Amino acid sequence: MSRVADQLTQVLDKTARLIELCAVLQEENDSLKLENETLKVAVETSKKLNQDLEERVKALKLARSLEGDNEKTLDIKQKISEFVTEIDKCMVLLKK
Repeated sequence: MSRVADQLTQVLDKTARLIELCAVLQEENDSLKLENETLKVAVETSKKLNQDLEERVKALKLARSLEGDNEKTLDIKQKISEFVTEIDKCMVLLKK
């Protein structure tokens, strides 16, 4: 009978250790889940920031390209004005 009692005690001890281990693992699991959620939020925030920065880069590139176009437009207008002046001079000379 003593042997059965010893075996029962061993089973109870092992069961108690398993319950303790299960509790520790559950706490660790909960902690990891919380960390996972925190990291997901951080990733989403980083993605949103990245998208915002990409949009700003596109806007800046567009603005710079338009600045170049303004200079080109001014150059073209100046050239046209010079051509018109030359044409006017030629027309005056033709009328004489």
